Amino acid sequence: MSKRAFITGITGQDGSYLAELLLSKNYHVHGLIRRSSTPNTKNIEHILNNPNVTIHLGDMTDSASLNKIVNNIKPDEVYNLAAQSHVKVSFDTPVCTGDINAIGSMRLLEACRNIKDCSIPKFYQASSSELFGKIQEPIQNETTPMYPRSPYGVAKYYAYWAVKNYREAYNMFACNGILFNHESPRRGEEFVTRKVTKYVANWDITSEPLELGNLSSLRDWGHAKDYVNGMWLMLQASKPDDYVLSTGEKHSVKELVELCFKIRHNKTILWEGEGIEQKGYVNYFTTKANEKMKRRLVVVVNPDFYRPSEVDVLCGNSAKAEKELNWKRKYTFDRLIKEMLLSDQPEKYWYKNGGESPDGYYTVS
Repeated sequence: MSKRAFITGITGQDGSYLAELLLSKNYHVHGLIRRSSTPNTKNIEHILNNPNVTIHLGDMTDSASLNKIVNNIKPDEVYNLAAQSHVKVSFDTPVCTGDINAIGSMRLLEACRNIKDCSIPKFYQASSSELFGKIQEPIQNETTPMYPRSPYGVAKYYAYWAVKNYREAYNMFACNGILFNHESPRRGEEFVTRKVTKYVANWDITSEPLELGNLSSLRDWGHAKDYVNGMWLMLQASKPDDYVLSTGEKHSVKELVELCFKIRHNKTILWEGEGIEQKGYVNYFTTKANEKMKRRLVVVVNPDFYRPSEVDVLCGNSAKAEKELNWKRKYTFDRLIKEMLLSDQPEKYWYKNGGESPDGYYTVS
């Protein structure tokens, strides 16, 4: 008999990749979709007709619906990926963020703990590197002191400790996955990585510059496919524990922009100014004969995109997961970014001479 898994947040980046992974392992996948007049199922449209996929309407703010769904499914594994997931937005909606990310996690833990006529399911909680916030150590791991600096981080901190408490108090097989930034073509366009790749992929048909926040922010970016495999591995371990998943590499937002322009257009960014006055330019030729090289503004800083309390650096050490779970990454940073760029505009449109002429294609090794 196949295992049953319940995924909250199945329509998101992580939920959709996790669903694909579990289906490949012969699970029956149950997913939670929030009640909405226009549900966003784009990331899972290709699996909705699979007989091993069942969708349930519910809400992380509604204990009754969670209790009913969990008792009807009687899952072997529960993956809590549902969240208000945008850190900047959490400053504007702190109460809503707390209700979903913190108390919502507690509601689901309670639904699992009180399940009737079967064993308590294994429980995975999507935690976050934002727990570390104002970093207390240059490289963060499972023992690094936490100092969240946003309502999002604080809510995740609550859920993190709730999971540890339920593991110790009720002997639940419950794990926290402390995941550093992980991206993909399915990342929402409001997140900086996807915002950058989408702009750069279509730069030659866009007239306005790209507006960004703190260009100096350093992040540890991996691919979501690697990280959902880590989620699954945590629930296959012999005992429950908490694990950091990360690449151990850090890149600035400025580096991200530079890499995207290099891969997609073979262009070098020319930076001028400092702080909020910093601007990025590229030189280019038009297709008109004998026309001189021109310079175009492509990046400006918008102070509105800064957080009220910034997190300047996040970089993780996943040695524990690599040793105990045999977790391994397949994607490099460059490969991740190229995949995102290709998704935002097919490679057949890439110009071999940097976007200056449609006569050929620029190929990246």
